[in-house]
Amino acid sequence: MSLHYYGKPLVCTYSGGKDSDVMLELFKRSGVPFEVHNSHTTADAPQTVYHIREVFRELELQGIKCSIDHHRKPDGSVVTMWNLIPRKYMPPTRLVRYCCTELKESGCANRMIATGVRWEESASRKSRESFEVLGHTKKAGIFVSDEKMLLSDNNERRRLFERCELKAETVVNPVIDWTERDIWEFIHQEHLDVNVLYQCGYERVGCIGCPMAGKKKRKKEFSDFPKYRAAYINAFKRMLETRKIRGLETKWETGEEVFFWWMEDDNIPGQMSFADFPEIMP
Repeated sequence: MSLHYYGKPLVCTYSGGKDSDVMLELFKRSGVPFEVHNSHTTADAPQTVYHIREVFRELELQGIKCSIDHHRKPDGSVVTMWNLIPRKYMPPTRLVRYCCTELKESGCANRMIATGVRWEESASRKSRESFEVLGHTKKAGIFVSDEKMLLSDNNERRRLFERCELKAETVVNPVIDWTERDIWEFIHQEHLDVNVLYQCGYERVGCIGCPMAGKKKRKKEFSDFPKYRAAYINAFKRMLETRKIRGLETKWETGEEVFFWWMEDDNIPGQMSFADFPEIMP
């Protein structure tokens, strides 16, 4: 489908996590032409970055094309988590995840990509399907099950999906129905090398400090990687400076105060809500 619609191989998106490693192994065994792509978030743990580099080195020795998106703009500047926070005037939150949009979900425009999304991971992902066309909102997307896509039934949603060729980023989710147990059984049975963080008490790996992670996990991350805590505090400090220059009101005085609020510490003064960010309210 990717070759037919786009004239280019399917892109296997790779994050350095266990689901990505399983999906990559399935790609290698399938025999289909594919490329591998990673979005460098700048907030991944060093172990994750090293794992990605090693995997890509081995893939390139096998003749498989790999690319890492460093989010370089036309003017030569590079988008990072640390300059993105001051530009957005607020920390990334569960409701406003601009970091995902800017640092994870770009780089494969007008291509068909494969992701390691699984239904078991979260309630929101249970509504995902094996084949998708991504829209600006969930309502604007097109979601098609593998049964509808693979059977010759001329289903309406399948026809909509096929008419989106070259006009949008289309997605296939090969392991969407795999459970956590399925993933680990495959890893152990096939002796796959995975990110060493799984041996250090981590069940999932991703951006350090991700607001979608639990409070306990975030505290562990900042305990294990204190330099990232300092980087966030420094970014929050520059965010406050930018807000003052723009004339935006703030109840915080220091980057540390923003950090404690962001970490949902109930014991600090000056707690704020989304009502304190009128510039992002409808």
